[in-house]
Amino acid sequence: MTNHQRPNPDDRSDNVEKLQEMIHNTIENMEAAEATMEFSNEKDRANIEAKNERRRDSIDAFRNEVKDEARHNK
Repeated sequence: MTNHQRPNPDDRSDNVEKLQEMIHNTIENMEAAEATMEFSNEKDRANIEAKNERRRDSIDAFRNEVKDEARHNK
């Protein structure tokens, strides 16, 4: 017997909520990392700063996706 699988429908109804949650979590991670910098050595601080810069880039990308979703849902 052949198993016919159908792809899940494209449900974008909660994408904005998911993206906003991802933004919130990323900001919390940045704040936690910055708090640990106080107790870190120079090398670790540089790594944290680099990672937080990447997180800022991710937040910008998430915000752009939220705008795209808002336009799509109109």
